[in-house]
Amino acid sequence: MEGDTELYVPSKIFFTKGVGRHKDYLQSFELALRDAKIEKCNIVAVSSILPPRCKRISTDEGLKLLQPGQITFCVLARNATCEPNRLIAASIGVATPAEVEMYGYLSEHHPFGETDEKAGEYAEDLAATMLATTLGLEFDPNTAWDEREKLYKMSGKIVRTFNVTQSAQGDKNGLWTTVVSTAVLLP
Repeated sequence: MEGDTELYVPSKIFFTKGVGRHKDYLQSFELALRDAKIEKCNIVAVSSILPPRCKRISTDEGLKLLQPGQITFCVLARNATCEPNRLIAASIGVATPAEVEMYGYLSEHHPFGETDEKAGEYAEDLAATMLATTLGLEFDPNTAWDEREKLYKMSGKIVRTFNVTQSAQGDKNGLWTTVVSTAVLLP
């Protein structure tokens, strides 16, 4: 019936990450989710909006709120390789606006050949740039991230940026290696 649908707007968020290795691709993903401690959930990947007033809670606190089989909405960055020693990463970038009634951004980045630091910086930059364009902040996209980060924060419109990144090298014996980084959204 029209009007009877209850809106689902998450009020809490937590972040987790993990690595899994196995001869089977799917099993390596399962083991990465297990390492991240969210394997018991039915994960639904969503796009990258951080709801207004969504409170960040600790991973331990968030995990206590999950039940086996629960439909769990996540922004999920995932990468995998079976190439020995190939560097992979999965990163979630976060940009939070100063105005509590405004939404923020979450970004996913899943590169090959990037360190935690480089992948995390890129994901953080991506989330901050999406928020900056929404807020109407002017900037030169060719300027280095550290310069734009200062500009964004000095504007007073973007209060915080950070990233959660997991990287790993492909198993030396060619097992599938999967990395995940997730932002788990809770009611």
